[in-house]
Amino acid sequence: MDAKLRRSMLFIPGNNPGMLQNGGVFGADSVILDLEDAVAPTEKDAARFLIAHALKTVDYGSSEKVIRINPLDTFAAEDIKAVVPYGPDAILVPKVESAGDIHTAVSMIAAAELPGQVPVKIIALLETPRGILEAYHIAMADPRVVALALGAEDYTAGLGAMRTKTGTEIFTARTTLVNAAAAADVQSIDTPYTDANDEEGLLADTELAKQLGFKGKLSINPRQIDTIHAVFNPSISDIDWAEQVIAAMSKAAAEGSGVASLNGKMVDLPIVNRAERILRLARLLGLIEGAE
Repeated sequence: MDAKLRRSMLFIPGNNPGMLQNGGVFGADSVILDLEDAVAPTEKDAARFLIAHALKTVDYGSSEKVIRINPLDTFAAEDIKAVVPYGPDAILVPKVESAGDIHTAVSMIAAAELPGQVPVKIIALLETPRGILEAYHIAMADPRVVALALGAEDYTAGLGAMRTKTGTEIFTARTTLVNAAAAADVQSIDTPYTDANDEEGLLADTELAKQLGFKGKLSINPRQIDTIHAVFNPSISDIDWAEQVIAAMSKAAAEGSGVASLNGKMVDLPIVNRAERILRLARLLGLIEGAE
């Protein structure tokens, strides 16, 4: 799995020079410079120019630089030619429905990359019933794919379902996407919570996403980032449990036993792997000491 943290992925309109200029100050793990929904058709060319300029001149700090292009059957080719040579970290491809869509995107991106350029990664945004059904094949389509993300607004429209804050109507899509991503060893990114003024709703929705196995969440407003990070960061109790698991396993190994137990429960390999992931994240965030 790609090691990049993507707890928060913040959309920034590609036609907003002020937000593009200040995108690095919000503290998001990834900033998504948006050429699709946030930009009217008449402003696409200007937005491409602004994003290319931002990639050249703006310091986004530790934030991953992601560009959401337009769908492959609309302006994607123009978008990719305009921005890929300026070194984005990843392209967010919307409305992906098949492995073939990924192959098309890879061909476009590879053709636009400069000699010696670090290969641009792909995050597939699944927004249709077919995309959800094809999630595993999409994730496995090419090594450039590092994450699957859910776009629930278009997905529920495709179902003919009412979008609600409780998210009952997207439960199947969420679990299908998370399972496909885990099976393909890529990250899973949850849909945005679209009411930027409902902090309690955001907290509950993010907690559910983490419980289901998502590794991060799309965001539409900088005010959402702190809440999202608070949920996805390991808690003190998480870290304590993980350290106990590793200690129990080390003790068993020192005693020549391949089996460890903690509080009367057997510690097997999946438990150890989960504990190691928690500690790795805690070290990356500076919550505990130790080298990565």
